[in-house]
Amino acid sequence: MDIGFDGSLRRRVDGALWYPFRVLKLLEPPSPERPTRPYETFLFSLGFHLPGGKFLLFRLTPDPKVCLLSSFPWTALVALSYRDDPMSSWTSALSRANRLRSRLSALHVVMIGAIISLSYLFYTFAVPQLNRLRLRADLSWYDLGLYGFGPSKSYVSFEYESPAVQISEWESGCDSRYTFLAPRGDSVAQPGPMILDSRGELVWMKYNWDVTQDFKVQRYQDTDHLTYWEGGETEGRGYGAWYMLDSTYTQRYVISPVGNYGGDLHEFHITPEGTALVTIYDPVPADLTPVGGPELGWIYDGVFQEIDIATGELIFEWRASKHYPINTTYEHLGKSGRVRGYAFDFYHINSVDKDDNGNYIVSARHTHTVSCIDKDTGEVLWTLGGKLNEFNDLSDGQATNFAWQHDARWHANSTLTLFDNASHSNDDPDNQSRGVVIELDVAARQASLRAEYFHPQQMRSLSQGNVQVLDDSGRVLVEWGHSAAFSEFSADGQLLCNTHFGASAFFGFGRVVSYRAYKGTWVGRPQTVPDAEVLGNHVYVSWNGATEVVAWRLEVWDSDDLNDNTFRVVSQFQKDGFETEIEIPEGLELPLFRLAALDSDGNVLGATELLQREQGGSFEQVMNPQYWFIVMAFVISGVGLFVGLYTCCGWGRYFRRCRSRSSEYQLVAFSDSDGSV
Repeated sequence: MDIGFDGSLRRRVDGALWYPFRVLKLLEPPSPERPTRPYETFLFSLGFHLPGGKFLLFRLTPDPKVCLLSSFPWTALVALSYRDDPMSSWTSALSRANRLRSRLSALHVVMIGAIISLSYLFYTFAVPQLNRLRLRADLSWYDLGLYGFGPSKSYVSFEYESPAVQISEWESGCDSRYTFLAPRGDSVAQPGPMILDSRGELVWMKYNWDVTQDFKVQRYQDTDHLTYWEGGETEGRGYGAWYMLDSTYTQRYVISPVGNYGGDLHEFHITPEGTALVTIYDPVPADLTPVGGPELGWIYDGVFQEIDIATGELIFEWRASKHYPINTTYEHLGKSGRVRGYAFDFYHINSVDKDDNGNYIVSARHTHTVSCIDKDTGEVLWTLGGKLNEFNDLSDGQATNFAWQHDARWHANSTLTLFDNASHSNDDPDNQSRGVVIELDVAARQASLRAEYFHPQQMRSLSQGNVQVLDDSGRVLVEWGHSAAFSEFSADGQLLCNTHFGASAFFGFGRVVSYRAYKGTWVGRPQTVPDAEVLGNHVYVSWNGATEVVAWRLEVWDSDDLNDNTFRVVSQFQKDGFETEIEIPEGLELPLFRLAALDSDGNVLGATELLQREQGGSFEQVMNPQYWFIVMAFVISGVGLFVGLYTCCGWGRYFRRCRSRSSEYQLVAFSDSDGSV
């Protein structure tokens, strides 16, 4: 071996004096297997001359974990040169190489197993969730969930929050009446029945602890009432009662089924005769062998009743199990049907209406059928759709291929409207939901599709939904149920208005839903007084449910006598949405005032309690604990972000420095017999 060095260049490394060596040639000794060996050259090595003729040579190596001269596997190695411990151990190159290869092989196996496992978990758990996302290039920040899954609007004078809707399409000819719906879900701040105006502003809401569904205006005894179902919900079935409120929002009627039943959430329809059509789910024993179940099993029987609202008398009752075989269902039995508490829902009744002759029109989701039931005998007069379909479809199957549908309604011109969900789980084909209008020739048993309504975002609503014909022009409102949206269409299917009350990219998760939505007129005259809150130099005023208020009048108390209710008018302000913000005039000399609600004729409908202008309101606002919580949250977030970035950068520099140090030199041992200096 030929080694050259410059004695004038010396360097201290780890407390020892080292010389820069330049290894020119290194020849392996011959062996019987290979009588000759190639030469190898290393440059810029450091060496240390030990007693006994030994040399410790360090050479540059690219990998701190590899301290093996692959060309010379027999060479005795010392160790990696760490600054803290440059000569930590002596080992054999061959044994170290074998251990290294074993570790690398085991590491490869572990990594491959981890990749396969993660891929399986991703496919099993993540892919089904990602399939529920409805991402499109034209989605707004609202629909992408930037403001939350169910954006809400809070108020100063009102304790509850209402949905912050997004109207993505709007035509001047859209229905200007109120919208009635009952949002619910994990992302709904305060669920319950609520009324919105045509621009999505809150008109009235009631916070209900229990589930609320099917909220709408219905006429009873020539008077409009707000009606809704409230109770407990399990697996798409309800156990509760139906409520009716008058124009003052006072509860007038509570209706329950006749017999030992709980009222189901799906239907409460008031007829012109003053009766109510209601649905019931009754668990009863049944033979489930036709669908692969036990001979002694359980089903939820689809039941509806017609009840006289005034007397509570039962007029009519019908059961699906007496007329439809179990095997007409499209629902899978699964593990249900073995016990009463987990009965098999083979029929799933979800709407009841009446035709021109007083016969009943019944929709069953799990049999994909709409049936006509004789008003006297209860016999099935005809069935549209499903396995027992009796109608010849004149529209290439588009009139009878509906599936998992809701809200079948009969109209005077022998037409039927319904909401075709098209699917009921994420395992079903990716079909679009739609609203449909079907024309029936019952005598000839012929059905034809008159119109269908699709959402521009290719809506796939797995449950709920309804279709409402708005007027004689044929315009319809489609509420998308499991998807938090309702849309208005012209008779020919053109989209006129589109409103979202949840982020559409996440509709598939059902975090914001409404069973149905309706348009209608309503006059509300609450018996409460208007709500108002003074904050600094502003006053916020609202009146939950008051539909006739058009302006607010500021009046000051102009008397020294506590018994004198004399008020002087100061100014008048137009109502602005549900809550109106009014700036208190600077020249207001008297501290006590109130706000009076005015109708379009200037009549006073009601007035707030006596209010007082705050003195030093700005300071009190600054001292508000909520204000300081927000400030502290921003400060803590900023400091945490700064410290995190600084720490990450510091650790990065530390690891790079350690890596460069640990990979700087490799220690190799030689004797005088191996070469000359």
